[in-house]
Amino acid sequence: MGEGEILEQVQAVVADQLDRDDVALNMNTVAASVDGWDSLAHVRIMIAVEEEFGVRFDMSEITSLGNVGDLVRLIEAKQPS
Repeated sequence: MGEGEILEQVQAVVADQLDRDDVALNMNTVAASVDGWDSLAHVRIMIAVEEEFGVRFDMSEITSLGNVGDLVRLIEAKQPS
């Protein structure tokens, strides 16, 4: 699964968790620039992403994420070969 496909799925997860149809993410998007993506929503989004992709993140991985691109690359790295 490539970055583009992962990004589309992450966008769908975020839109679902924020209950918004107008979420548009790109690799440079930061949580603070998305209405409703606060700290509580971040926890829900990370759990939903883990479930969607069948991966697990540790706390250091989550806290090191700077933007959506970092999340996409982390998911890609955790995908089975």
